[in-house]
Amino acid sequence: MSASASTAAHDHGPDENKYQLYVQIAMLLAVLTGIEIVAIFFPFAPWIIVTTLVVLSVVKFLFVIFYFMHLRWDKPFCTILFAIGLVLGGGTLWVLLLLFGAQDSFPLTSILD
Repeated sequence: MSASASTAAHDHGPDENKYQLYVQIAMLLAVLTGIEIVAIFFPFAPWIIVTTLVVLSVVKFLFVIFYFMHLRWDKPFCTILFAIGLVLGGGTLWVLLLLFGAQDSFPLTSILD
């Protein structure tokens, strides 16, 4: 067996390294999800639990978009387009929640009384 053939047999390609990276990230996401589930049952103030859940969800979201949606390896322009869409979608959601909040869901008869 030649030297180049023996090194090629032991050399791991970039696909295998990405596969290992994806498995590691999937395991990390599973652990973060487990932490989120357990955090609900801790006797802390609701704002601490909600803040913890939001931070963990944002971390999970960033891992998914940058690795599983391949934004890490794409051009920066694609990431900018994704961020613009995310800001527009988040802004639309926020405005809709303000427009159709709980105070607007009461029947008209209860307001007139």
